[in-house]
Amino acid sequence: MLYQGVLRKMQTDNGNPIQYFLVFENDFINMNQLLNREIQIDFIKYQCLNCGRERPIYRQGFCRSCFFDSPAAGDWIMKPELSTAHLDKEDRDLAYEKKVQLQPHIVYLANSSNVKVGVTRKTQVPTRWIDQGAHEAIEIVEVPNRYLAGITEVALKAHVSDKTSWQKMLKNDIEDIDLVEWREKLKAHIPEEAREYFIDSNSETHLEFPVLQYPEKVKSLNLTKTPSYSGVLKGIKGQYLIFEDQTVLNVRGNEGHYVGIGIN
Repeated sequence: MLYQGVLRKMQTDNGNPIQYFLVFENDFINMNQLLNREIQIDFIKYQCLNCGRERPIYRQGFCRSCFFDSPAAGDWIMKPELSTAHLDKEDRDLAYEKKVQLQPHIVYLANSSNVKVGVTRKTQVPTRWIDQGAHEAIEIVEVPNRYLAGITEVALKAHVSDKTSWQKMLKNDIEDIDLVEWREKLKAHIPEEAREYFIDSNSETHLEFPVLQYPEKVKSLNLTKTPSYSGVLKGIKGQYLIFEDQTVLNVRGNEGHYVGIGIN
């Protein structure tokens, strides 16, 4: 059986366990059904997620020119505190920026390898937590725009990490932490502009990933350097495929790679 298409981050459905789907232009694969199956992955060419041209991928699935030109790759994506749509100020495309920035955003705590603070659009809960491989998460504030979420994250990351150790996450080297207690600890550090949006009525969300075997050591697969790979799929966590030989493929990290996938 052979599928072909450009890699994009896997789509998910929050079940027990989470269901993962690789979606191509004319087809899709339910990756959960491939657990314990041998998968062959072959890198065929690049295909920019923005312009669709066959150009080397620079970052985030975009070719170099699209990364520096597309509004979907503005600095405010990675640094929400740089958002300016609420001021009616354009970065690259004000209409696009208003659509994305001027909607409810959540500042949250997640535990994937350690407690971390993060920001996501409300519509991306719990997808964002799944993509990070968090086994538990909780909301702290719900604000009306991305800027307020960004300045809240900046204030809180002085007291808690904003990074995930992806190796620890994949090895399931984790501990359960009382996120409600952490939320209360951090409440005093929320900026005054966002304090009225504090949430204290919800409980932790717990997530279950489809993993049969966690790696003891992690070997990262880069399709540019290793254009052909075959292995038995043993798990899916975050946006990673975990194979029996302890190789892992970060699907999101290889976005924009057009691949062929065979299943034995």
